[in-house]
Amino acid sequence: HRFFSHEILTMLGLRRVATAAAPAARSYATSAPRPAKLGVEAMASKVDLNGANVLIRLDLNVPLSKEDGKTVTNDKRLRAVVPTLKFLSEQGAKTVIATHIGRPKGEVNEGMRTNVVVPRLSELIDVDVQYIDDCVGDKVKAATADMSSGGVTLLENVRFYKGETKNDPELAKAMADASNA
Repeated sequence: HRFFSHEILTMLGLRRVATAAAPAARSYATSAPRPAKLGVEAMASKVDLNGANVLIRLDLNVPLSKEDGKTVTNDKRLRAVVPTLKFLSEQGAKTVIATHIGRPKGEVNEGMRTNVVVPRLSELIDVDVQYIDDCVGDKVKAATADMSSGGVTLLENVRFYKGETKNDPELAKAMADASNA
């Protein structure tokens, strides 16, 4: 018998199956291929983004200066999202960004507000990024309804809500509704 690593078998579309004799041992069965995830450009080829509100969850959890707690000391994560944000702006989308900074554990923490990334993000994408100090509710709904095509709005730290780390579908719906997405 030849043995292959779990990673190779997974790439071949095989998955482990448990048997009575050997739970989760070296028995494998085929599984249906997973549909490929669509990237932003692939989605744009299927949907007209011009004038559409797009709620996007990005990892902008950047390190901040120990001295003032507000200066971004490494903008690598901001630079990583530039192509996506520029593409959405060029397509005329009204981009609403959900992100987090730190681990506030469901409570508002002044040192973990997302507004600290607005100046550098605006500079990188050459768009005046708007900031809203919440991620759900009427204030967000009003601000995102008034966005212009190609505009970008950054929401407050989504981890100020306990449901974010638990993938709460009600919080996700509230964010989508408030973002007019």
